[in-house]
Amino acid sequence: MVRVRQKFDATALENPFLTLKEELKKPGCLDKIKPGYQVAICVGSRGIANIAGFTKTTVKVLQEAGANPFIVPCMGSHGGATAEGQAEVLAHLGITEDSVGAPIISSMEVVKVDELPNGLPVYVDKYLLGADAIIVINRVKPHTAFRGHVESGIMKMISIGLGKQKGADACHQLGFKHMAENVPAMAKAMIKKLPPLIGVALVENAYDETCLVEALPADIIEERESELLKIAKARLAKIYFKQIDVLVVDYIGKNISGDGADPNITGRYPTPYAYGGPEVSKMVAIK
Repeated sequence: MVRVRQKFDATALENPFLTLKEELKKPGCLDKIKPGYQVAICVGSRGIANIAGFTKTTVKVLQEAGANPFIVPCMGSHGGATAEGQAEVLAHLGITEDSVGAPIISSMEVVKVDELPNGLPVYVDKYLLGADAIIVINRVKPHTAFRGHVESGIMKMISIGLGKQKGADACHQLGFKHMAENVPAMAKAMIKKLPPLIGVALVENAYDETCLVEALPADIIEERESELLKIAKARLAKIYFKQIDVLVVDYIGKNISGDGADPNITGRYPTPYAYGGPEVSKMVAIK
């Protein structure tokens, strides 16, 4: 047995919150927000690096612009698919009304706003339709169950997170085989029906540190997210062996990945529609 240590690119933003402030002030972003606007800040359930700080920073920037921000949990069916449960998920991430300085409006009520050509309904949280503007914050990374030009990021947050349980069920209805088409199709349909929307895209390095922050006006989200996904995949941690007889994982958890351990690293995927990583004969998780 020989001990080896893998080293990855540890480049990270020295002050990610300052970077976010500067990004939100780019043309096409904050200039869409007028004094008095009710602005929904959409936050998901994943344990993203600095997520509480990013949320608080966004609240502060909007308040300085004279807007009235509020937080909306956008996480499909997570949190037990209840309004209270989703608010509790945000609290677990450090996001409460006191910590970020804005009210949290959590509801599972949705409105059907469209229907895709394949018959899938498109749902949106009813409180988002009543907002004057929307900001969606999410990490861009490879998905664990399908491959496409956009995977897990802003477009997925819009299509699934903003649609709550009914939206998540609709997007998953035809299975992961069709997610690469349905996620962007639903997101684009929703963007047309929603108030002005801005995406805050985050990319992390292999050490789960923020290495990139970009604010994206709605009209460039899909194209730019596709490029950010390439960057995220390049920065992902990886095991430098193509074939592994036994892979021992120290610990697993939903805070790490929906699959417990990230399949993009372990090479063990829950569907045949995703790929990458080593070929592992047996995998063991230490209890």
